[in-house]
Amino acid sequence: MGEDAKKIIIVAGEASGDLHGAKLVKALKSKRSSLKISGFGGKLMEEAGVEIYNDLTPLATVGFVEVFKNLRVFRKAFNQILKRIDTERPDIVILIDYPGFNLRLARELKKKNIPVIYYISPQVWAWGRKRIKQVKELVDKMIVVFDFEARLYREAGVNVEFVGHPLLDTVKPVLERKEVFKQLGIPPQNRVITLLPGSREAEVRRMLPLMLKTAKIIAKNVKDVSFVLPESGNVPKYIFKNILGANKLSVYPAFDFVYEALSVSDLALVASGTATLETAIILTPMLIIYKVSFLTWLLLKSLIKIPYIGLVNIVAGEKIVPEFLQYNTRPRDIAREAIDLLGSKERQEEVRAFLRKVKDRLGGPGASERAAEIILGYIP
Repeated sequence: MGEDAKKIIIVAGEASGDLHGAKLVKALKSKRSSLKISGFGGKLMEEAGVEIYNDLTPLATVGFVEVFKNLRVFRKAFNQILKRIDTERPDIVILIDYPGFNLRLARELKKKNIPVIYYISPQVWAWGRKRIKQVKELVDKMIVVFDFEARLYREAGVNVEFVGHPLLDTVKPVLERKEVFKQLGIPPQNRVITLLPGSREAEVRRMLPLMLKTAKIIAKNVKDVSFVLPESGNVPKYIFKNILGANKLSVYPAFDFVYEALSVSDLALVASGTATLETAIILTPMLIIYKVSFLTWLLLKSLIKIPYIGLVNIVAGEKIVPEFLQYNTRPRDIAREAIDLLGSKERQEEVRAFLRKVKDRLGGPGASERAAEIILGYIP
């Protein structure tokens, strides 16, 4: 690699950011192989050719309490990335979501006159509009994955472009229904419910017992039903093992088969987050379930400015999928809704029709390629 090779620093701090960052890096390198790309990310970004300084994805948190506990670690990481930026003097810095860390970093980059491109916006529509003002002040280009985000930013005078959602290129089951049943060992006549308790340790500890209690009630009331549990690679296996052991429900593990499992599922119980969009793209009916610590919930209630928390409902602009949140996460109530949905083909088809509309609003395939083209326009 020659001395004139252009340098990019990229910063992602969560599993979804690692996934989308890896796709983006592959697209960038396919168009300009001489790029030197380094930064914060996970295994996928490293496999895509990023020199990783630090991997913050295991620390990805879902609450203010958890963030506070890791404050020293985040402060150390922040100082580390600033030192690397001073050493490398990158041509641009790409920030992926992770707003608590990345917007603060953008402020420091502004002082250093380094161009900032933000890929996958902070959820300004959920937390109020103050962050839009920050983005306008600190970010040279905002690349968004939802069309409604582009409208919000344009109204505020932000330099923004909508490229579509990169999940459309990722969420692609490759096996036929019959083969999925065979691989997972599920009786072919059974109905299937997939459990998606989240990709973070704290989420799994809180959500999986709740989902398993719900599944037990469903199993008592619905004949020939099987439960599939894809285990997140970001969570230690012993956590799944311990929770499953304590709840004594037979589930089928699906380590690398999450999209295949969803493709054959009649229903999914999904923790709020990116997984709701993945489930929507596959057109699988779902129930959204979410619970956080008491203190986090109090803070969220005062901050969130929208009527829903599920991304699939936010994109739809209406509640097309039931949400069971915090004090409404009673297994009996969730199970009742699941049983009603499983018992009505008409309701299932109605939900799938809504999910098709959501999928259409995510744009077309090729988001990472389009984002890469925009980014390369900022590199001489």
